[in-house]
Amino acid sequence: MVKVLAVLYQGGEHAKQQPGLLGAVENELGLREWLEGEGHTLVTTADKDDENSTFDRELETAEVIITTPFHPGYLTSERLDRAKNLKLCITAGIGSDHVDLNAANKHKITVAEVTGSNVVSVAEHVLMSILLLVRNFVPAHEQVEAGDWNVAAIAKDAYDLEGKTVGTVGVGRIGERVLRRLKPFDCKTLYFDYQPLKPEVEQEIGCRRVDSMEEMLSQCDVVTINCPLHEKTRGMFNKDLIAKMKKGAFLVNTARGAIVVKEDVAQALRTGHLSGYSGDVWDKQPAPVDHLLRKAKNPNGGGNGMVPHYSGTTLDAQKRYADGTKRILQSYLSGKFDYHPEDLIVKDGDYATKAYGQRSGPTQG
Repeated sequence: MVKVLAVLYQGGEHAKQQPGLLGAVENELGLREWLEGEGHTLVTTADKDDENSTFDRELETAEVIITTPFHPGYLTSERLDRAKNLKLCITAGIGSDHVDLNAANKHKITVAEVTGSNVVSVAEHVLMSILLLVRNFVPAHEQVEAGDWNVAAIAKDAYDLEGKTVGTVGVGRIGERVLRRLKPFDCKTLYFDYQPLKPEVEQEIGCRRVDSMEEMLSQCDVVTINCPLHEKTRGMFNKDLIAKMKKGAFLVNTARGAIVVKEDVAQALRTGHLSGYSGDVWDKQPAPVDHLLRKAKNPNGGGNGMVPHYSGTTLDAQKRYADGTKRILQSYLSGKFDYHPEDLIVKDGDYATKAYGQRSGPTQG
């Protein structure tokens, strides 16, 4: 019998109203009936942050843990040291930076995620975020809600996307899809990544690789971050790098909150060096009530498109990552360990992917 611990977000009444909300603690990724039918134990909780949380208590005897990027159970080195039975960490979604991967390697714990499960969902959210910033949408909607009507106040900060230069930091599964979705808007598209796209793909999309991130940033009206979080990208967008962006540029981040320095982003918004910042990822999740980026604005009172972390957990994405989680579990519980190679992050004490094992530049797994 195997004990499986799942750390998922609280769904409450919403989970009852929508059975497709599989990523919620109430619906348990649809796993309980199957796991219990096979003789295994499933413990599900949303309680993960407080001292002596359910997560901490149950982790000590769990053999498998499932968590999501949207309500991550942070698997620190200290927690992994205490998890004597842990053999497999599954990310229900994409992005395993909530796991101390070096510590997982030390303990020979396999870390896997459902690669590709929500890349379309996130790419669509990136495009939406770009448009709502460039078109100054949020202040316009807030104006209508407030009963006001002042076209000039909105239009003075509204632009067309056509003809603008848009660059992505990272051009993996998400970054490439973002570039493809930008093509109909007739933008100039650039990318920075240690691994180039195939020439025929570049030609099809109409994009160009730039050798230096600083060079790309200096040209872009819009920059979108689509790379994973690791020691080389943590705090990458600090005041020094942001200063190299075009004055008045827009920054979109649906990758990981800790890739930016929140204080520096907030300051760049206040001064107008950045016209807007949008995304759904935060350095700590759930984000504290007083988090700087909840209310940071540009000098005209707009430029904030931040939302809770949900870009990759649409109902369509939840079905995909629930199915993928079950597939990974089946590989483990059957003893076959026939994982899809692209799902593996670390295995047998080593990195199984360049997305986290490569340290010379960003990419997206």
